[in-house]
Amino acid sequence: MKVKKIFANQIAAETAGLLTEDKVLERIEFPKYPEQGDLAFPCFELAKIFKKNPAFIAKDLAAKITDPYFSEVVSEGPYVNCFLNKKRVSKEILLEIQTKQEAYGSQDIGKGEKVTIDFSSPNIAKPFSMGHLRSTVIGNAYANILEKCGYQPVRINHLGDWGTQFGKLISAYHRWGNEKEVRQDPIKELLKLYVRFHEEAEKDSKLEEEARLWFLKLEQGNERALELWQWFREVSLEEFKGIYKLLNVSFDSYNGEAFYNDKMEETIDLLKEKGLLSTSKEAEVVTLEEHDLPPCLIRKSDGATLYATRDLTAAIYRQKTYQFAKSVYVVGHEQSLHFKQVFLVLEKLGFEWANNLQHLPFGFILQNGKKMSTRKGKVVLLENVLKEAIKMAEKSIEEKNPTLQNKAQVAQDVGIGAIIFQDLKTDPQHSVEFSLEDMLRFEGATGPYVQYTHARACSILQKSNGSAEEPTDGLSDVYSWSVVKKLMDFPTKVKESYEQAKPSEIAVYLLSLCREFNKYYANCKILQEDDQQASRLALVECTAIVIKEGLRLLGIKAPHEM
Repeated sequence: MKVKKIFANQIAAETAGLLTEDKVLERIEFPKYPEQGDLAFPCFELAKIFKKNPAFIAKDLAAKITDPYFSEVVSEGPYVNCFLNKKRVSKEILLEIQTKQEAYGSQDIGKGEKVTIDFSSPNIAKPFSMGHLRSTVIGNAYANILEKCGYQPVRINHLGDWGTQFGKLISAYHRWGNEKEVRQDPIKELLKLYVRFHEEAEKDSKLEEEARLWFLKLEQGNERALELWQWFREVSLEEFKGIYKLLNVSFDSYNGEAFYNDKMEETIDLLKEKGLLSTSKEAEVVTLEEHDLPPCLIRKSDGATLYATRDLTAAIYRQKTYQFAKSVYVVGHEQSLHFKQVFLVLEKLGFEWANNLQHLPFGFILQNGKKMSTRKGKVVLLENVLKEAIKMAEKSIEEKNPTLQNKAQVAQDVGIGAIIFQDLKTDPQHSVEFSLEDMLRFEGATGPYVQYTHARACSILQKSNGSAEEPTDGLSDVYSWSVVKKLMDFPTKVKESYEQAKPSEIAVYLLSLCREFNKYYANCKILQEDDQQASRLALVECTAIVIKEGLRLLGIKAPHEM
């Protein structure tokens, strides 16, 4: 934002180099009330540096800062408050958005470097449940944000296609499975077998040992075990891809845990070579006592490998393959210890790039305050939720706009957008209570509200021959200016959502932009023919551009009509 940089540059110049322009930029705020100004700089840090009262520093700075972009600069207690030249700034912002279109808000932070982003990663042979939604939509949105900030994201679906659960499933299939039934409805039948195994294992502990032996056979290349595993993997992936298509999510790689089977020995040899492996209770581990953490298990006493072995191998493979600038793992917060251990082991191996690994944790999707569990069969299938959301959107469209063209496509965009937005408007760290009713509400702080605001802006433009011209003049009324200020803030929000790894920053921003735009729509005669009509329409067009781009970053479509 040009004016923000000018303000920051002038403040930095007055600090005798003690605060850089970038540091000042980070600290500039938007005052809570419009009568306090448009930009504000707190002087507390300068008070510590100069050993002076921050209010005196603010008064001194305010007297020295002038520019044609500023109508007034004043001090208010410890703050330097800047009032912008509304007409000049609004005209420039609107012209900038009209020129850049969807590229508005783009950053060059990444300079084209690659970032691997590991997300979604459902377990094969289990249904794609609501519990998988968070990693999928947070990961997809963050990959889009990385791209917007100049990185080249490599989207990886590290499928859970290996591990002791396959021993359990193979054991269950041999005991109770029916091939015809499994072929008819693979995921449903495999889930039933998986749940039954756990129910029976509670009564008979020998089943767990049988499952361990089947998994060991699978690791050793037993033909029957491999044949069943391959079958389970293929039918699951086919079903998953249908859901990803609905969610508009794609991947560059589906290399899951099994992909690293023939690569792990090299990792274990490397750990031995560096003298990092030790034995604990007959298992091979890397100790992390110096970090006050439990040891990282590498190989169990029976020779079976673990998640850590695979994640170490995957990280090394990804660095060799992609030469990533950083690598992000979008995995629930219950895996925080695991990733701390893996990252520290990679550091101990001497890989400098280990400092560029980031775990992006998130809370659970809860049902009645409890985590959903596949093991106990308490699972809400994501596909069913998506289909029901689309159905409800269709019903709503039929009631409100029965003559709408492309009803089926709009219903899909709205229904799925509602579910994605409900998740992404929540800070990733917080858990989300699953409630179909809340997710599909078509008013308030929801995805359909944002989509409808975009459609409303498009409708206004349609009435004015479909597009807006360049603004003839700036806009200075209170309602227009509130929208301009929000539009001006979009590049900052993109940067913040990247730095904080929070797509929720974009979602919350879109809600506030839509609220300001709807106030503008309710209070201004946009299509009134006068010398400001072109500028008002330019504001509508720019709002539509930014809403559409913001929704795209979240992985949501923006219908032109609803």
